[in-house]
Amino acid sequence: MFDFLLNEEQIELRDQVRELVAWVPREMILAMDRDEITFPKEFLAEAGKRNLMGCRYPKEWGGRGLDWVSTCMVMEEVGVLGYIFACVFGVGAELVCDAIIQHGTDQQKERYVKPLLAGEMFAAECLTEPRGGSDFFGTTTVAEDKGSHFVLSGQKRFIVGAEGADYFLVYARTDSDPKTDPRKALTCFIVDRGPGVEVAYLYGLMGCRGGGAGRLVFKDVKVPKQNVVGSVGGAYAVFNTMMVPERLGTAAMTIGAAKPALDVATGYTTRRKAFGQTINQFQGVSFQVAEAAMLLDASRSMIYATARAVDSGTDTALTRRLISQTKKFVTESCQKAANHAMQVMGGIGYTSIFPVERIVRDLRLASIWTGTNEVMNLIAGHEWYRAYHAAKDSAPRDFEADAEAAGQDEEKIYE
Repeated sequence: MFDFLLNEEQIELRDQVRELVAWVPREMILAMDRDEITFPKEFLAEAGKRNLMGCRYPKEWGGRGLDWVSTCMVMEEVGVLGYIFACVFGVGAELVCDAIIQHGTDQQKERYVKPLLAGEMFAAECLTEPRGGSDFFGTTTVAEDKGSHFVLSGQKRFIVGAEGADYFLVYARTDSDPKTDPRKALTCFIVDRGPGVEVAYLYGLMGCRGGGAGRLVFKDVKVPKQNVVGSVGGAYAVFNTMMVPERLGTAAMTIGAAKPALDVATGYTTRRKAFGQTINQFQGVSFQVAEAAMLLDASRSMIYATARAVDSGTDTALTRRLISQTKKFVTESCQKAANHAMQVMGGIGYTSIFPVERIVRDLRLASIWTGTNEVMNLIAGHEWYRAYHAAKDSAPRDFEADAEAAGQDEEKIYE
């Protein structure tokens, strides 16, 4: 952790999160990885009792009124328990709450945000469908207006908290006219678990087990109109704002999840001997440990710079690019760091004697969910070119002219 970036209030919060981390029983971690615990309600309830969830939301709704720097710190600290702990922590307290806080009514905040942040209710976000992941506008779940309520039907897949959540944030199509602007055809709903809501399948995952990830089927679910988040046809605005907590939060917690792998490998290499000396004395080992540490430090630098940008209210296009770059760079860097940790430990790192193998499995999800890293590249590239053209005329000098043969125009062939 970069303590020098935190003020006294944030340091105090960090220590409180570390107390929560120390409280978690070892058996809970192991039982989740064995899928014996399908959703860690006990953990979330304890986090809520300690007022550790949703720290950047207003105090009146159960938060602490802090900022994104504080949130990233909390997500990193929670992540050391395991990536799935931070996943379930963030899905409800950061993603679902964010949508309701920014776009919902006071009635919705009172009914859904307060108990969730208190650890008394649990929530899940329902975006991905069997026929599409990153294709937000390809949503096929539909909600028909019946006057006093909507009737919602469809399926959502890979939903963390499908098993365990009390309510769901669901995106559905409310305008079936193909000529309608896609940005005005979808609506966001709060859907309570109840009649018509079925967990059709729980996934057997490579890692990140114990989060109740499953496929949800909604069949003729009655949703009261007061459960529309934002406005009818206004889901695009909700989706856009949620990309900040979804992707920045994902990146922050990845650092925390990777850190124990480096710690374990560092300790191992100072004890394990070969050829008469501890293996950290060999450059082939120490260089990999050093690179892993560098990757995590670089990731932190990027996380907190981006968090400050979001907190400052900087240009949304720049924020979108920074968040996309951060999510891609951090998740891939943390995966590399964990792989370095396994590599220097040799065969024992590939066994369940040490937790590194579980960490490597868990972290594979990081570059896939909340928008694949290929999508992050697409967004970052688009925003970079747009910024380039916007700033081209205001550059301090013509950099292209700073070459010995810059005047050879006949050599500059573009078509």
